[in-house]
This record gives sequence, structure tokens and C-alpha cells, in this order.
Amino acid sequence: MSISLSSLIFLTIWINMAQIQQGGSNEKEQTTALKDLLSRIDLDELMKKDEPPFDFPDTLEGFEYAFNEKGQLRHIKTGEPFVFNYREDLHRWNQKRYEALGEIITRYVYELLESDCNLKKISIPVDATESEPKSFIFMSEDALTNPQKLMVLIHGSGVVRAGQWARRLIINEDLDSGTQIPFIKRAMDEGYGVIVLNPNENYIEVEKQKMHKQSSSDGTDEPAGKRERRDKISKETRKRRDFYEKYRNPQKEKEMMQLFIRENGSPEEHAVYVWDHFIAQAAAENVFFVAHSYGGLAFVELRKLKQLSVILEKQVLIRHSNEIQHVVIKGKRRNRLTNC
Repeated sequence: MSISLSSLIFLTIWINMAQIQQGGSNEKEQTTALKDLLSRIDLDELMKKDEPPFDFPDTLEGFEYAFNEKGQLRHIKTGEPFVFNYREDLHRWNQKRYEALGEIITRYVYELLESDCNLKKISIPVDATESEPKSFIFMSEDALTNPQKLMVLIHGSGVVRAGQWARRLIINEDLDSGTQIPFIKRAMDEGYGVIVLNPNENYIEVEKQKMHKQSSSDGTDEPAGKRERRDKISKETRKRRDFYEKYRNPQKEKEMMQLFIRENGSPEEHAVYVWDHFIAQAAAENVFFVAHSYGGLAFVELRKLKQLSVILEKQVLIRHSNEIQHVVIKGKRRNRLTNC
């Protein structure tokens, strides 16, 4: 009969508590601490220690996947589509693996925007210092100089970034279904300038610096015996904390903090920033917005903040696509938008 590591841990804690309880009143503090520990340990969290490490490749080749000539993601050996449940009964690990692949695909799409669509990557804020957090958008060569028409693409919320409509469709269907590339290529073929927004790139993540607080015993007037007891309690507290942390975070995942990008800390802020610094400066007489899901709401906020009359001077046309549902809104130098 096999006994899982989780069962052994609970058994060890139970035995330790029994031994402590037999030790008399002098061990009361340790007994209370262990009871508190047991009350805070969640079984699902405890089972995390049995997961394989979150050590995933950082390239498609490392995952043994590639996009074929149809833009479909396929295993390079079997030719099969991506398999989410790579390891049974390890949903969290499978999800982390999926997210790691998603980050690679995001970079891959960025590369396609530059290599296949000939777009330029433009850093924002435009006056950012070298040390501050930055984001970026993509623009065609003639985005600001095309006198006739400009197309602006805004994706929805979530993990998608510039050039994507849906990560799930890229992975499970193909690049044409999940990316903005077909829109971009057709727009450029028909003489549009193009700007691709990046409204979900609102911050960068950096690892939290651990604060080491040293308990100073010097320079105090407390008796030596009291100081020794305090130091002993402090040592035991650290020991209990480290014990609990071992099982709370067995993968040793880094704790991160978010540093927001100036004037681009939300999709709405981003849309306004790109309008002010790029779209409003463009020469195009006609501006067309293609927005998916939350991207449409970001445009609505832009319309409110900049006032409809200002935007309509650009003869704005908005196409708001939400999966199957499509709403086309047109404006042609008049005081209201007309639903079609």
C-alpha cells in the first residue's frame, strides 16, 4: 500500500502535536502555533508540492510545436493540435504550461506584425525616460501621412496583446482566425494607413524585493533572560513561517509587483493617449476603428472624453466585432452617429 507525501505530512504534524501535548504547559505556545498552522493549510494548496516544476520552454521549438503553411499550430513530430491536458490530474500545471506557450505566441505575433505586415513598433510614452516602464503600438509607414484613410485596430480584454483577437483561436484554430493580420493586410492592400493599439499592456512586472527586518537586541535595558526568551520566540516564529511557506508556495513562484505605464495604465487611458499623440495628428481625412469586445468600450470612453464633434471631424467609422455579433456605426460630418 502506498502513502502519499501529503498524508505523511499530516501524520507528522499530528504526531508532533501529540508529543507536544504530552510535554506539559511549557509547550503551550508551540501547540497553539501548530494548531494555527493546521487551520491555515488548505488541502489544494498542500497538494501543489506534488506538481512538476513550472519549468517550461521559451520557444515554440522547445514546446515541439510550429505553425504550418495554413497557420495552424501543430506538433512537429505527430502533427497533432495542441493538447491542453498534457498531464492528467494536474490542471494548474497544465494551465501554467498553456500560459507559457501563450507568451511565446504573443512574441511570435509581434514578429509577424513587423516582418509580414511591415509595421513599425513605436514605443510609448513618446517622451519616456530610459528607466521608466514603457509600452508600444504598431504603425504602418504611412499611418500619419496617408491623406485619405487610416484604420485603427483595438483588441479586447484579457491576455491578448497587439495583433491578436483571441489567443484561444490562435492555438486551437489558426493565425487567420485569432490575429488581426488579415485585417491589416487587406487594409494596406486597399490603401489604408494602419495603427494597431496595445490596450492591455498597462504595466510591467518586477519581483518584489524581500525586506529583511533584523531584530536588534543591542541597546536595550531588558533583562538577559527576557531577551533570550524573546529571541527564542522570534526564531520559532521564523521556523514556523518557513515551514508553512514551503507548502504554500512549493514552486517558489516569485512574488511580483506591478509598475504601471504612465498615461497608459488602462485600456481607456491607452486609447486616449494614442488618439492624442498619433491619431489626432494623422493627415487622414477618414479614420476607421475596428474594435473587438472591450476594445469597443475603450472607444466609447474615448468618444466621451474627446466629445463626439471632435471625433466626427475625422469622419470616423467604427466596426465593433464581438465574435459573431457585428455592429457597424458610421459618422459623416454630422452631429450624431447612425446605427446600421
